[in-house]
Amino acid sequence: MSAHAARGPGYGRLVKGPTALGSDPRRLITLAVALAVTDFKLRFFGSVLGYLWQLMRPLLLFGVLYAVFSLFFEVGDDVRFFPVALLLGIVLFNFVAESTTGSVRSLVARESLVRKIEFPRLAVPMATVLTAIFNLALNLLPVFVFLLAAGGKPRWSWLELPFLVVLLVLFVSGIAMLLSALFVRYRDVEPIWDVVLQLMFYGSPVLYTLQMVADRTSPTVAHLLAVNPFAALLQQMRHAIIDPSHLSAAQALGGQARVLLPLLVIAVLVALGYRVFSREAPRVAEDL
Repeated sequence: MSAHAARGPGYGRLVKGPTALGSDPRRLITLAVALAVTDFKLRFFGSVLGYLWQLMRPLLLFGVLYAVFSLFFEVGDDVRFFPVALLLGIVLFNFVAESTTGSVRSLVARESLVRKIEFPRLAVPMATVLTAIFNLALNLLPVFVFLLAAGGKPRWSWLELPFLVVLLVLFVSGIAMLLSALFVRYRDVEPIWDVVLQLMFYGSPVLYTLQMVADRTSPTVAHLLAVNPFAALLQQMRHAIIDPSHLSAAQALGGQARVLLPLLVIAVLVALGYRVFSREAPRVAEDL
């Protein structure tokens, strides 16, 4: 008998602890949505500007970085719609950082709920990811506004956006499941992930493009950086949404077949994250 199971009194029946998915997927979805909507509303409760603060954060960072890298150092002068590409990179990285950093302590923050109620444990980190998706939807609006104001035109390739966002959500969901489950036992996960996020920020083409990397170092370095799913998805979004002059993910990786590499990383992260979370879910209340 496993450490998270017990025999029912007088029946000899195996009684399992709360699982990751629960017995009804609808309950998981309903609870995750309810937690996400509540967190989203409470975040700006009592604020005069309300949801506008969520828009101001990436815009303020965009303004500072654009002044430093574009005006002072003249980076991006030869890149079409570089300011909008820079803003898109900031918005997408903020989504990755918000969803993953918030998920680290998500189970611990819901300790009172986890200890008292049996429910699908996966709803807790997924609610964090869902809240970040709400914010991502808001933050993408200025990207399109700036793009159209700069002279960009709507294109059929914009239809790629939902599919690319789904892949990005799968990427962060795998990380969220893994981090939230591990943090319950290993509190070193949080500072380690903070360092990893910093490496991801500077190692991904947020402040630059992979074409710049290929021109100033070698195409091989750009190919290696593009294996990172976030870098590949960001590059493809710039190609599809901003302008075709930005390298596509396939071009950044050095071939169509190599697009399978970041997709494989996403699949491994989702599988690993779910496996670890499912293993730890019945013991979460005991380990908190």
